[in-house]
Amino acid sequence: MASREKMALAIGQAELAADAGEVPVGAVLVDGAGAVIAAAHNQTITLNDPTAHAEILALRGAARLLGNYRLLNTTLYVTVEPCVMCMGAIVHARISHVVFGAYDPKWGGAGSLYDLASDVRLNHRVSVTGGVLAERCSRMMQEFFQARRKTAAPR
Repeated sequence: MASREKMALAIGQAELAADAGEVPVGAVLVDGAGAVIAAAHNQTITLNDPTAHAEILALRGAARLLGNYRLLNTTLYVTVEPCVMCMGAIVHARISHVVFGAYDPKWGGAGSLYDLASDVRLNHRVSVTGGVLAERCSRMMQEFFQARRKTAAPR
């Protein structure tokens, strides 16, 4: 299944984020033919940039590559449901489809908390598929935050 293969690439990006001490979120953007045009992982700490989410960095990379901020006929694979900021950028970029792994009931902007993907008040609708390799994506997040709490716990 192609979506599982592309999500596996996003998981690889999330692992890079975790290795760097970043929240393990990875994203891969593919064109209409299924070719990868951008891949990124969270770098908010590394870049001292609150907007340096995996999705935003992937969109920036693809826009530079294509020479256009409109990323028509593309699909974004991301390990965790995009937040509101990222969904706003996805809508502005005219991404066709978002495929994500783990749902995010605290920050999710693609259906869990907010649903910007299908808000009829916006000028673009994004189709969304959630739950692809969800268990693996959720486990990465849980393990990351469990380890972080252990190191922050008083002795």
